[in-house]
Amino acid sequence: MKKFVTVFIMAGLLVVLSACQGTGADGQVVLKLAENQAEDYPTTIGDKAFAKEVEEKTNGRIKVEVHAGGELGDEKSVIEQVQLGSIEMARVNAMPLSEYSKEIGVLNMPYLFPDKETMWKALNGSVGRELLKTLEKDKLIGLTYYDSGQRGFYNSKRPIREPKDLKGLKIRTQQSKIAIDTVNSLGASATPMAYEEVYSAIQNGVIDGAENNYPSYFSTGHYEVAKYYTTNGHSTTPEVLLISKSAWEKLSPEDQKILREAARNSTDVQREAWAELVQKSKEKVEKSGNKVVEIKDFKPWREAVQPVYDKYGKQFQKWINKFEQVK
Repeated sequence: MKKFVTVFIMAGLLVVLSACQGTGADGQVVLKLAENQAEDYPTTIGDKAFAKEVEEKTNGRIKVEVHAGGELGDEKSVIEQVQLGSIEMARVNAMPLSEYSKEIGVLNMPYLFPDKETMWKALNGSVGRELLKTLEKDKLIGLTYYDSGQRGFYNSKRPIREPKDLKGLKIRTQQSKIAIDTVNSLGASATPMAYEEVYSAIQNGVIDGAENNYPSYFSTGHYEVAKYYTTNGHSTTPEVLLISKSAWEKLSPEDQKILREAARNSTDVQREAWAELVQKSKEKVEKSGNKVVEIKDFKPWREAVQPVYDKYGKQFQKWINKFEQVK
């Protein structure tokens, strides 16, 4: 009897260990990927393209399960779970990620790149890969970057054509020191606030506006209460596709290569989906009669955020220099 109980317990432990490692009964490796956006959002489209290529190139040995809509938690909790290995993968923005890995915070700096072409050349090149490698000490493996667009200002009061037009406006920002200092340096009064409170806060005059990309401006309905949008592009903080270091180290070098290649290829799919969404959002905003100010001369905007570089530049100088060398 005692022997039977021992065998039963051992069998149970093996099942638990197998589940913890994300391995199916047939030996298939299952990687859960946390995504907080909807099923049809560009980042989710990128996730699914990645998952499909991995499954195809491993003949089904590795299956990536994409859990969209925040099913596995918000970005903060998901990052922590990936570090612990309780979730194998996640797609998160570099803004909250910088709370766990300081060096990646350089991507939050305003006007870090002269243009979008240079930005993607840098991120997809050796410097971008080197920056992702810094995540390893925080038990994370960065596989690739996704597009999160360019953030612009929108408000209910007036068109914003240059930084001085922001003076006196209360603008909602993310809970980030760099984001707050950036908005303040441009002349507005930064007001950190939960994202879901923004619509009613603008509607009721608690704040005058916020800052975000075109798709978010439209999809949230913020364009209904803030009729003025400016494409000043002060922030281009990208998304990052991550895998837990513990899950990564269980993969063979061959499978690691497959995942890296699939991740890089999925960036192209995601960026194309993002560009389409931006265009659709822009058309709908303009059709609604909103006033859109397209910024052509970014020089005064770059000059206005110099205090942010004076304050944070030293800690990120190594990476700022590396990015500046990319032509």
